[in-house]
Amino acid sequence: MKIILTILLAITMSLFNNSDSKGIYDFPVTDIDGNELNLEQYKGKVLLIVNVASKCGYTPQYEGLQAIYEEYKDDGLVILGFPANNFKGQEPGTEEDIKQFCTLNYGVTFPMSSKVSVLGDDQDPLFTYLTTQPNKDFEGDIKWNFEKFLINKEGELTRRFRSSVKPESEEMTSSIKALL
Repeated sequence: MKIILTILLAITMSLFNNSDSKGIYDFPVTDIDGNELNLEQYKGKVLLIVNVASKCGYTPQYEGLQAIYEEYKDDGLVILGFPANNFKGQEPGTEEDIKQFCTLNYGVTFPMSSKVSVLGDDQDPLFTYLTTQPNKDFEGDIKWNFEKFLINKEGELTRRFRSSVKPESEEMTSSIKALL
């Protein structure tokens, strides 16, 4: 009887510990070249996740994103760009088009994903997760391109910034530095 109870306890604990709750590192991501990008490789780093677009009024923010990436990458900052075509068709190109645009026009060297949907019925699960996580700023749907999600070294969403907040702004850089 004691063996049966021990087995039942072990099974119960196993089920409890393997709940369906996911963390930031559990979501599958495909990079802009079509390869698997395992977010777990960024454990212990500060992540800035941004939904991006090539034909948007905020597109020049690529320059600021690249600048802060270069300034803080050696301290543990990783910027992840997620091209999305959810807002007025402002990211119509293929992954190759996007990569070429970002490299030629803004010298982007930070990791980029393949195109995803950040809003609607086909929303990428990572963005469903990000838009529902509590943080000190706000929750809910992404309103436009270049919204930013700041993730601490433990994989928790700590800040969220609307499109109008420039990457190199004091608000953004001080938030990043506080986590590094």
